[in-house]
Amino acid sequence: MSFIMHLYDEIEPQLSSVVSCLSVITPEIFGFTACRQLLQMFLAVIFFHCLSLSWQLLFMGKNNVTLKSLLISKNYALAMACSLLEYFVEIYLFPGMKEQWLVSNTGLFLVIVGETIRKLAIITAGRSFTHLIRRYPNDQHKLVTHGIYKYIRHPSYCGFLIWSVGTQIMLCNPVSTLAFAAVVWRFFKERIPYEEFFLRQFFGSGYEEYARRTTSGIPFIK
Repeated sequence: MSFIMHLYDEIEPQLSSVVSCLSVITPEIFGFTACRQLLQMFLAVIFFHCLSLSWQLLFMGKNNVTLKSLLISKNYALAMACSLLEYFVEIYLFPGMKEQWLVSNTGLFLVIVGETIRKLAIITAGRSFTHLIRRYPNDQHKLVTHGIYKYIRHPSYCGFLIWSVGTQIMLCNPVSTLAFAAVVWRFFKERIPYEEFFLRQFFGSGYEEYARRTTSGIPFIK
């Protein structure tokens, strides 16, 4: 019994510190600000992936859809995990940072705009839309130049860039906002020229003319 009492006396200060920390961080994590922002984030992610999967099932058929169609890669999951880590660290250390509702609501607006642009791209392209770069001609692959494609060659990329950066602005995550913008932009900087190499092979002068009168949809990428 004396041993237990002695052990308690030894760890009691540490337990008090832990309880004190929890009493401080718990109201922040489960407060209105965090609950609203995190709920918006989770709904945005769920809506983005589930609706993308639904459109693929509709246009491509069940046999052509796999778990990869959810568009959740290891790098993507890691990026989202890091953004949540930043959020929890900042709401604990700098809770006032997350109370910037003008910034957060701007992010929510960008999420909606990005999601809308991307889904318009999928609906407009129909069976010609794919998440993979086609390297060989396909009977279902047509050059789509109407609707949103009349103005933007890669509206799905444009929408994803706006959506992904918007999620981090919505969370008031300054580090992740810059990181997401830089990483996604670099990804498309490499992907777009590679994809358009094949599109020029498939559609020849028709694509050259189309490319001259439209924008890629990604800043600083012609």
